[in-house]
Amino acid sequence: MAEFECCETTEVHEELLKIVNETMPEETELYDLAELFKVFGDSTRIRILFVLFEAEVCVCDLAQALNMTQSAISHQLRILKQNKLVKSRREGKSIFYSLADEHVRTIIDQGREHIEED
Repeated sequence: MAEFECCETTEVHEELLKIVNETMPEETELYDLAELFKVFGDSTRIRILFVLFEAEVCVCDLAQALNMTQSAISHQLRILKQNKLVKSRREGKSIFYSLADEHVRTIIDQGREHIEED
């Protein structure tokens, strides 16, 4: 098991802790942020988002593009919609899904940049 490095002495840096305590978001905001990132922890949802980067599509299109059932796609879309990552609109008998806003693309792009770093 790998060891982690620790300080050799115990010294509290009060000025740094003061800054940290003043800038730390509220617990509810930290919880909400953690919940948002959990949504990105599923490769099916990531695949759906990549389809939506290219076009507004209906569940039928997503199911075909990802070789999945409409039921499985609908379940994942519900989670994405609850977390305000996708939005929908009705056109006749079809419901079309798209990215909620450009922040979604930015989050994914930043994640890709991070994992591609050396």
